[in-house]
Amino acid sequence: MRNSGGYIAHEGVTAMRNRDAYIAKMRLQLDELNTAIDELESREHESGVGEMSKEGVSKLLRSQSQLTMDKLEELSAANEDLWKHLIADTEKMRDTFANSFYYFKSRL
Repeated sequence: MRNSGGYIAHEGVTAMRNRDAYIAKMRLQLDELNTAIDELESREHESGVGEMSKEGVSKLLRSQSQLTMDKLEELSAANEDLWKHLIADTEKMRDTFANSFYYFKSRL
């Protein structure tokens, strides 16, 4: 397999680059969701509404975020065989976190 630099890349190197890109992309998505939670909390604090705090929604979302980040760290440290099995779990956790966020955001 030739890359854009013209040399032959080994499959392991390509897989590692894809793996690194995958982890970076997922980490960015989680960071964006965490920033959005911060913004919602800030707006609530300024308006005095506090719906997320009253219902513990903020704690729930932060907990889901931490669990997803922990799973992502596990994924990034996994060997190749375990990596293949952990991808689906990590994506499910990320999707659950994102869906929870957008559900609660729509209720505010």
